[in-house]
Amino acid sequence: MGADKATGGAAYGEPPLITAVRAGDIELVTRLLDDGSDPDARDAHGTPAFRLAVGTRSAVVARLLLDRGADPAKQGPEGPLPLRVAVDWGSPALLDVLLEERVRGRLSRSELLDMRDLAHRWHETGVDAELRRRTGAEGTPVRTRVQDDEFDSVDECSLGGTTVRDGHAAILTRLEQLLGIRAPFETLMDRALAHPDPDHAAWGSSAILLSLRRDPATWESAAALRAHEDPRRRLFGAHVLRLTHLFDGSDEDPFAGPALDVFTDWAAEEADTSVLREVLVALGEHPGPRAEKAILLHAGHREARVRWAAAYGLSAWTSPPAFSGPAREALLQLLNDPEPEVRQRACLTVAEGRDRDPALADVLAALLDDTDRRIQVVAVYGLALVDDDRCVPGAGRLGPPRPGDPEEETYLGAAWRYEWRRNAR
Repeated sequence: MGADKATGGAAYGEPPLITAVRAGDIELVTRLLDDGSDPDARDAHGTPAFRLAVGTRSAVVARLLLDRGADPAKQGPEGPLPLRVAVDWGSPALLDVLLEERVRGRLSRSELLDMRDLAHRWHETGVDAELRRRTGAEGTPVRTRVQDDEFDSVDECSLGGTTVRDGHAAILTRLEQLLGIRAPFETLMDRALAHPDPDHAAWGSSAILLSLRRDPATWESAAALRAHEDPRRRLFGAHVLRLTHLFDGSDEDPFAGPALDVFTDWAAEEADTSVLREVLVALGEHPGPRAEKAILLHAGHREARVRWAAAYGLSAWTSPPAFSGPAREALLQLLNDPEPEVRQRACLTVAEGRDRDPALADVLAALLDDTDRRIQVVAVYGLALVDDDRCVPGAGRLGPPRPGDPEEETYLGAAWRYEWRRNAR
Protein backbone atom coordinates (compact mmCIF):
# COMPACT_ATOMS: atom_id res chain seq x y z
CA MET A 1 0.00 0.00 0.00
CA GLY A 2 2.82 2.39 0.92
CA ALA A 3 4.62 1.68 -2.34
CA ASP A 4 1.45 2.40 -4.33
CA LYS A 5 1.07 5.75 -2.59
CA ALA A 6 4.68 6.57 -3.28
CA THR A 7 4.32 5.64 -6.96
CA GLY A 8 1.13 7.64 -7.24
CA GLY A 9 2.82 10.70 -5.79
CA ALA A 10 5.77 10.35 -8.13
CA ALA A 11 3.40 10.23 -11.09
CA TYR A 12 2.34 13.77 -10.27
CA GLY A 13 5.93 14.99 -10.04
CA GLU A 14 6.29 14.50 -6.28
CA PRO A 15 9.30 12.58 -4.93
CA PRO A 16 8.24 9.25 -3.40
CA LEU A 17 9.87 10.26 -0.11
CA ILE A 18 7.60 13.30 0.16
CA THR A 19 4.50 11.17 -0.39
CA ALA A 20 5.67 8.74 2.30
CA VAL A 21 6.46 11.57 4.74
CA ARG A 22 3.07 13.16 4.19
CA ALA A 23 1.39 9.81 4.85
CA GLY A 24 3.45 9.24 7.99
CA ASP A 25 4.57 5.87 6.58
CA ILE A 26 7.61 5.19 8.78
CA GLU A 27 8.47 1.88 7.15
CA LEU A 28 8.39 3.34 3.64
CA VAL A 29 10.34 6.45 4.66
CA THR A 30 13.02 4.21 6.15
CA ARG A 31 13.19 2.03 3.04
CA LEU A 32 13.40 5.02 0.69
CA LEU A 33 16.19 6.60 2.73
CA ASP A 34 18.03 3.27 2.78
CA ASP A 35 17.71 3.20 -1.01
CA GLY A 36 19.34 6.62 -1.31
CA SER A 37 16.46 9.10 -1.36
CA ASP A 38 17.50 12.68 -0.59
CA PRO A 39 16.44 13.50 3.01
CA ASP A 40 16.14 17.15 1.90
CA ALA A 41 13.66 16.37 -0.90
CA ARG A 42 10.95 19.02 -1.40
CA ASP A 43 7.32 18.84 -2.39
CA ALA A 44 5.80 20.66 -5.36
CA HIS A 45 5.56 23.86 -3.30
CA GLY A 46 9.19 23.77 -2.20
CA THR A 47 8.55 22.50 1.35
CA PRO A 48 11.44 20.31 2.59
CA ALA A 49 10.68 16.81 3.88
CA PHE A 50 11.77 17.64 7.43
CA ARG A 51 9.46 20.64 7.68
CA LEU A 52 6.66 18.59 6.14
CA ALA A 53 7.14 15.92 8.81
CA VAL A 54 6.90 18.55 11.54
CA GLY A 55 3.80 20.00 9.91
CA THR A 56 2.16 16.58 9.87
CA ARG A 57 3.13 16.25 13.56
CA SER A 58 5.15 13.10 13.11
CA ALA A 59 8.00 13.12 15.62
CA VAL A 60 9.23 9.70 14.49
CA VAL A 61 9.50 10.67 10.83
CA ALA A 62 11.04 14.06 11.66
CA ARG A 63 13.72 12.43 13.82
CA LEU A 64 14.34 9.75 11.19
CA LEU A 65 14.96 12.41 8.54
CA LEU A 66 17.20 14.36 10.91
CA ASP A 67 19.22 11.26 11.75
CA ARG A 68 19.63 10.52 8.04
CA GLY A 69 21.10 13.92 7.30
CA ALA A 70 18.20 16.28 6.66
CA ASP A 71 19.25 19.92 7.08
CA PRO A 72 16.84 21.59 9.53
CA ALA A 73 18.03 25.02 8.38
CA LYS A 74 16.49 24.58 4.92
CA GLN A 75 13.40 26.74 4.65
CA GLY A 76 10.28 26.33 2.60
CA PRO A 77 8.01 29.01 1.15
CA GLU A 78 6.45 29.44 4.62
CA GLY A 79 9.74 30.71 6.08
CA PRO A 80 11.54 29.43 9.19
CA LEU A 81 10.29 26.30 10.90
CA PRO A 82 7.80 27.30 13.63
CA LEU A 83 8.33 25.82 17.08
CA ARG A 84 4.72 26.77 17.73
CA VAL A 85 3.57 23.70 15.77
CA ALA A 86 5.02 21.35 18.39
CA VAL A 87 3.89 23.43 21.37
CA ASP A 88 0.31 23.82 20.16
CA TRP A 89 0.19 20.16 19.16
CA GLY A 90 1.22 19.22 22.71
CA SER A 91 3.73 16.52 21.84
CA PRO A 92 6.91 16.49 23.99
CA ALA A 93 8.44 14.01 21.51
CA LEU A 94 8.03 16.45 18.60
CA LEU A 95 9.35 19.30 20.74
CA ASP A 96 12.43 17.24 21.59
CA VAL A 97 13.23 16.86 17.90
CA LEU A 98 13.07 20.62 17.43
CA LEU A 99 15.15 21.28 20.55
CA GLU A 100 18.05 19.06 19.52
CA GLU A 101 21.28 21.04 19.46
CA ARG A 102 21.58 20.90 15.67
CA VAL A 103 18.12 22.47 15.35
CA ARG A 104 17.69 24.81 18.29
CA GLY A 105 20.76 26.89 17.39
CA ARG A 106 18.45 28.87 15.13
CA LEU A 107 16.08 29.72 18.00
CA SER A 108 16.44 32.93 19.96
CA ARG A 109 15.89 33.14 23.71
CA SER A 110 12.93 35.46 23.13
CA GLU A 111 11.30 32.85 20.89
CA LEU A 112 11.87 30.17 23.51
CA LEU A 113 10.35 32.42 26.17
CA ASP A 114 7.31 33.00 23.95
CA MET A 115 6.91 29.25 23.54
CA ARG A 116 7.29 28.79 27.29
CA ASP A 117 4.43 31.26 27.78
CA LEU A 118 2.32 29.43 25.19
CA ALA A 119 2.90 26.07 26.88
CA HIS A 120 2.11 27.65 30.25
CA ARG A 121 -1.17 29.00 28.89
CA TRP A 122 -2.21 25.56 27.60
CA HIS A 123 -1.25 23.97 30.93
CA GLU A 124 -2.94 26.52 33.16
CA THR A 125 -6.11 26.81 31.06
CA GLY A 126 -6.36 23.06 30.51
CA VAL A 127 -6.67 21.27 27.18
CA ASP A 128 -10.45 20.92 27.41
CA ALA A 129 -11.08 24.63 28.02
CA GLU A 130 -8.49 25.76 25.49
CA LEU A 131 -9.97 23.53 22.79
CA ARG A 132 -13.43 24.92 23.50
CA ARG A 133 -12.06 28.45 23.30
CA ARG A 134 -10.24 27.84 20.02
CA THR A 135 -12.94 25.85 18.26
CA GLY A 136 -16.07 27.44 19.70
CA ALA A 137 -17.41 23.93 20.24
CA GLU A 138 -19.12 22.81 23.43
CA GLY A 139 -18.85 19.59 25.35
CA THR A 140 -15.96 17.46 26.52
CA PRO A 141 -13.17 16.43 24.16
CA VAL A 142 -12.82 12.76 23.27
CA ARG A 143 -9.61 11.41 24.82
CA THR A 144 -7.46 8.57 23.51
CA ARG A 145 -4.24 7.44 25.20
CA VAL A 146 -1.33 7.28 22.71
CA GLN A 147 2.38 6.58 22.96
CA ASP A 148 4.26 9.85 22.41
CA ASP A 149 7.77 8.43 22.49
CA GLU A 150 9.49 5.22 23.51
CA PHE A 151 8.84 5.73 27.22
CA ASP A 152 5.98 8.18 27.77
CA SER A 153 2.35 8.46 26.75
CA VAL A 154 -0.11 11.34 26.48
CA ASP A 155 -3.80 11.79 25.69
CA GLU A 156 -4.97 12.87 22.26
CA CYS A 157 -7.95 15.17 22.73
CA SER A 158 -10.41 15.89 19.91
CA LEU A 159 -13.16 18.52 19.81
CA GLY A 160 -14.77 20.49 17.02
CA GLY A 161 -12.60 18.95 14.34
CA THR A 162 -9.36 19.84 16.14
CA THR A 163 -7.05 17.33 17.80
CA VAL A 164 -4.15 18.07 20.14
CA ARG A 165 -2.09 16.12 22.67
CA ASP A 166 -2.07 17.01 26.36
CA GLY A 167 1.70 17.01 26.89
CA HIS A 168 1.91 20.74 27.56
CA ALA A 169 3.06 20.34 31.18
CA ALA A 170 6.03 18.26 30.01
CA ILE A 171 6.73 20.78 27.24
CA LEU A 172 6.66 23.62 29.78
CA THR A 173 9.09 21.76 32.05
CA ARG A 174 11.53 21.07 29.21
CA LEU A 175 11.47 24.65 27.95
CA GLU A 176 12.10 25.97 31.47
CA GLN A 177 15.02 23.59 31.83
CA LEU A 178 16.50 24.79 28.53
CA LEU A 179 16.05 28.42 29.58
CA GLY A 180 17.68 27.84 32.98
CA ILE A 181 14.46 28.56 34.89
CA ARG A 182 14.38 26.55 38.14
CA ALA A 183 10.79 25.62 38.93
CA PRO A 184 10.10 24.77 42.61
CA PHE A 185 9.73 21.13 43.67
CA GLU A 186 6.03 21.59 44.48
CA THR A 187 5.33 23.13 41.08
CA LEU A 188 6.93 20.25 39.21
CA MET A 189 5.14 17.70 41.39
CA ASP A 190 1.78 19.38 40.81
CA ARG A 191 2.34 19.21 37.06
CA ALA A 192 2.92 15.48 37.33
CA LEU A 193 -0.01 14.83 39.66
CA ALA A 194 -2.40 16.67 37.35
CA HIS A 195 -2.32 13.44 35.33
CA PRO A 196 -3.45 10.22 37.01
CA ASP A 197 -1.14 7.90 35.08
CA PRO A 198 2.58 7.76 36.08
CA ASP A 199 3.36 6.77 32.47
CA HIS A 200 2.22 10.21 31.32
CA ALA A 201 4.96 12.45 29.94
CA ALA A 202 4.27 15.03 32.65
CA TRP A 203 5.36 12.54 35.34
CA GLY A 204 8.53 11.57 33.53
CA SER A 205 9.66 15.10 32.72
CA SER A 206 9.12 16.38 36.28
CA ALA A 207 10.65 13.38 38.04
CA ILE A 208 13.69 13.21 35.77
CA LEU A 209 14.39 16.93 36.06
CA LEU A 210 14.18 16.80 39.86
CA SER A 211 16.37 13.70 40.04
CA LEU A 212 19.05 15.39 37.96
CA ARG A 213 19.35 18.26 40.45
CA ARG A 214 21.06 15.96 42.98
CA ASP A 215 20.97 18.48 45.79
CA PRO A 216 20.06 17.92 49.45
CA ALA A 217 16.98 20.15 49.32
CA THR A 218 15.40 18.17 46.46
CA TRP A 219 16.28 14.87 48.11
CA GLU A 220 14.71 15.94 51.41
CA SER A 221 11.56 17.18 49.68
CA ALA A 222 11.14 13.83 47.92
CA ALA A 223 11.98 11.77 51.02
CA ALA A 224 9.48 13.72 53.12
CA LEU A 225 6.67 12.50 50.86
CA ARG A 226 7.12 9.01 52.30
CA ALA A 227 4.93 10.12 55.23
CA HIS A 228 2.26 11.82 53.08
CA GLU A 229 -1.29 10.47 53.33
CA ASP A 230 -1.79 10.69 49.53
CA PRO A 231 -0.35 7.54 47.90
CA ARG A 232 0.17 9.37 44.60
CA ARG A 233 2.46 11.85 46.32
CA ARG A 234 4.30 8.97 47.98
CA LEU A 235 4.67 7.35 44.57
CA PHE A 236 6.09 10.54 43.08
CA GLY A 237 8.54 10.91 45.96
CA ALA A 238 9.71 7.30 45.61
CA HIS A 239 10.12 7.78 41.85
CA VAL A 240 12.29 10.88 42.29
CA LEU A 241 14.46 9.18 44.93
CA ARG A 242 14.92 6.08 42.78
CA LEU A 243 15.93 8.08 39.72
CA THR A 244 18.28 10.29 41.76
CA HIS A 245 20.34 7.24 42.68
CA LEU A 246 19.85 5.49 39.34
CA PHE A 247 21.15 8.43 37.29
CA ASP A 248 24.11 9.15 39.56
CA GLY A 249 27.14 8.17 37.51
CA SER A 250 29.73 9.60 39.90
CA ASP A 251 32.31 7.41 41.60
CA GLU A 252 31.22 8.70 45.01
CA ASP A 253 27.54 7.74 44.46
CA PRO A 254 26.49 9.87 47.47
CA PHE A 255 22.83 8.86 47.27
CA ALA A 256 23.37 5.07 47.37
CA GLY A 257 23.47 4.80 51.17
CA PRO A 258 20.57 7.18 51.86
CA ALA A 259 18.46 5.51 49.16
CA LEU A 260 19.02 2.04 50.59
CA ASP A 261 18.15 3.27 54.08
CA VAL A 262 14.96 4.96 52.91
CA PHE A 263 13.70 2.15 50.69
CA THR A 264 14.51 -0.67 53.13
CA ASP A 265 12.36 0.91 55.83
CA TRP A 266 9.74 2.07 53.34
CA ALA A 267 9.20 -1.45 51.95
CA ALA A 268 8.31 -2.72 55.40
CA GLU A 269 5.53 -0.19 55.99
CA GLU A 270 4.02 0.72 52.58
CA ALA A 271 0.41 -0.43 52.13
CA ASP A 272 -0.33 0.92 48.65
CA THR A 273 0.60 -1.61 45.97
CA SER A 274 1.64 0.94 43.33
CA VAL A 275 4.01 2.66 45.74
CA LEU A 276 5.32 -0.65 47.07
CA ARG A 277 6.08 -1.82 43.54
CA GLU A 278 8.16 1.31 42.92
CA VAL A 279 10.01 0.84 46.23
CA LEU A 280 10.83 -2.81 45.44
CA VAL A 281 12.08 -1.88 41.97
CA ALA A 282 14.29 0.72 43.64
CA LEU A 283 15.63 -1.85 46.10
CA GLY A 284 16.52 -4.07 43.16
CA GLU A 285 19.05 -1.43 42.17
CA HIS A 286 20.96 -1.93 45.45
CA PRO A 287 22.65 -5.36 45.49
CA GLY A 288 23.27 -6.53 49.03
CA PRO A 289 21.74 -8.58 51.83
CA ARG A 290 19.65 -5.70 53.24
CA ALA A 291 17.89 -5.07 49.96
CA GLU A 292 17.43 -8.79 49.29
CA LYS A 293 15.85 -9.37 52.71
CA ALA A 294 13.40 -6.49 52.20
CA ILE A 295 12.45 -7.75 48.73
CA LEU A 296 11.95 -11.36 49.80
CA LEU A 297 9.32 -10.34 52.34
CA HIS A 298 7.01 -9.53 49.40
CA ALA A 299 7.70 -12.47 47.04
CA GLY A 300 4.35 -14.00 48.08
CA HIS A 301 2.33 -10.77 48.06
CA ARG A 302 -1.35 -11.03 47.13
CA GLU A 303 -0.95 -8.55 44.24
CA ALA A 304 0.68 -9.80 41.05
CA ARG A 305 2.36 -6.47 40.31
CA VAL A 306 4.12 -6.58 43.68
CA ARG A 307 5.29 -10.15 43.04
CA TRP A 308 6.53 -8.94 39.63
CA ALA A 309 8.54 -6.22 41.38
CA ALA A 310 10.00 -8.79 43.78
CA ALA A 311 11.09 -10.96 40.85
CA TYR A 312 12.58 -7.89 39.17
CA GLY A 313 14.32 -6.79 42.37
CA LEU A 314 16.10 -10.12 42.72
CA SER A 315 17.70 -9.58 39.30
CA ALA A 316 20.46 -7.56 40.97
CA TRP A 317 22.04 -10.88 42.01
CA THR A 318 23.91 -11.70 38.85
CA SER A 319 27.43 -12.47 40.15
CA PRO A 320 28.13 -16.20 40.64
CA PRO A 321 26.84 -17.77 42.68
CA ALA A 322 23.93 -15.83 41.27
CA PHE A 323 21.37 -16.32 44.01
CA SER A 324 21.41 -16.95 47.73
CA GLY A 325 19.43 -19.91 49.07
CA PRO A 326 16.41 -17.78 50.11
CA ALA A 327 16.41 -15.92 46.78
CA ARG A 328 16.60 -19.20 44.84
CA GLU A 329 13.68 -20.57 46.83
CA ALA A 330 11.60 -17.46 46.16
CA LEU A 331 12.38 -17.58 42.43
CA LEU A 332 11.31 -21.22 42.22
CA GLN A 333 7.98 -20.08 43.64
CA LEU A 334 7.72 -17.10 41.29
CA LEU A 335 8.54 -19.25 38.24
CA ASN A 336 5.32 -21.15 38.98
CA ASP A 337 3.23 -18.03 39.65
CA PRO A 338 -0.33 -18.12 38.28
CA GLU A 339 0.15 -14.78 36.52
CA PRO A 340 2.06 -14.89 33.18
CA GLU A 341 3.77 -11.52 33.65
CA VAL A 342 5.20 -12.67 36.98
CA ARG A 343 6.43 -15.96 35.51
CA GLN A 344 8.03 -14.10 32.62
CA ARG A 345 9.83 -11.64 34.90
CA ALA A 346 11.06 -14.43 37.18
CA CYS A 347 12.15 -16.40 34.15
CA LEU A 348 14.21 -13.46 32.87
CA THR A 349 15.74 -12.91 36.32
CA VAL A 350 16.80 -16.56 36.49
CA ALA A 351 18.06 -16.49 32.91
CA GLU A 352 20.28 -13.47 33.38
CA GLY A 353 21.45 -14.76 36.75
CA ARG A 354 23.14 -17.75 35.04
CA ASP A 355 22.66 -19.79 38.17
CA ARG A 356 23.46 -23.44 37.36
CA ASP A 357 21.29 -24.89 40.10
CA PRO A 358 19.59 -27.99 38.59
CA ALA A 359 16.25 -27.18 40.22
CA LEU A 360 16.12 -23.80 38.45
CA ALA A 361 17.10 -25.37 35.13
CA ASP A 362 14.38 -28.00 35.47
CA VAL A 363 11.71 -25.35 36.05
CA LEU A 364 12.96 -23.38 33.03
CA ALA A 365 12.73 -26.58 30.98
CA ALA A 366 9.16 -27.10 32.19
CA LEU A 367 8.34 -23.54 31.07
CA LEU A 368 9.22 -24.51 27.50
CA ASP A 369 5.66 -25.89 27.48
CA ASP A 370 4.09 -22.75 28.98
CA THR A 371 0.99 -21.45 27.21
CA ASP A 372 2.62 -18.00 26.87
CA ARG A 373 5.12 -17.74 24.00
CA ARG A 374 6.99 -14.89 25.73
CA ILE A 375 7.75 -17.19 28.65
CA GLN A 376 8.80 -20.04 26.36
CA VAL A 377 11.24 -17.73 24.55
CA VAL A 378 12.83 -16.49 27.79
CA ALA A 379 13.06 -20.06 29.09
CA VAL A 380 15.06 -20.98 25.97
CA TYR A 381 17.32 -18.03 26.68
CA GLY A 382 17.89 -19.04 30.29
CA LEU A 383 18.74 -22.63 29.40
CA ALA A 384 21.12 -21.49 26.68
CA LEU A 385 23.02 -19.23 29.07
CA VAL A 386 23.78 -22.18 31.37
CA ASP A 387 24.64 -24.49 28.44
CA ASP A 388 21.63 -26.74 28.93
CA ASP A 389 20.92 -28.89 25.84
CA ARG A 390 17.17 -28.56 26.33
CA CYS A 391 17.30 -25.04 24.88
CA VAL A 392 17.88 -26.42 21.37
CA PRO A 393 14.65 -28.43 20.91
CA GLY A 394 12.82 -25.67 22.77
CA ALA A 395 13.95 -23.09 20.23
CA GLY A 396 13.23 -25.48 17.39
CA ARG A 397 9.60 -25.87 18.43
CA LEU A 398 9.16 -22.09 18.60
CA GLY A 399 10.52 -21.51 15.12
CA PRO A 400 12.07 -18.24 13.94
CA PRO A 401 11.68 -14.97 15.91
CA ARG A 402 8.58 -12.98 15.18
CA PRO A 403 9.32 -10.22 12.65
CA GLY A 404 10.21 -6.89 14.22
CA ASP A 405 10.81 -8.38 17.67
CA PRO A 406 14.47 -7.76 18.61
CA GLU A 407 14.05 -9.37 22.02
CA GLU A 408 13.01 -12.67 20.45
CA GLU A 409 16.00 -12.46 18.13
CA THR A 410 18.29 -12.07 21.14
CA TYR A 411 16.69 -14.77 23.25
CA LEU A 412 16.30 -17.41 20.55
CA GLY A 413 19.68 -16.49 19.09
CA ALA A 414 21.28 -17.54 22.38
CA ALA A 415 20.13 -21.12 21.72
CA TRP A 416 21.54 -21.13 18.22
CA ARG A 417 24.86 -19.76 19.49
CA TYR A 418 24.96 -22.43 22.19
CA GLU A 419 24.30 -25.12 19.58
CA TRP A 420 27.12 -23.79 17.43
CA ARG A 421 29.52 -23.86 20.40
CA ARG A 422 28.42 -27.37 21.34
CA ASN A 423 28.87 -28.71 17.83
CA ALA A 424 32.25 -27.00 17.53
CA ARG A 425 33.39 -28.83 20.64
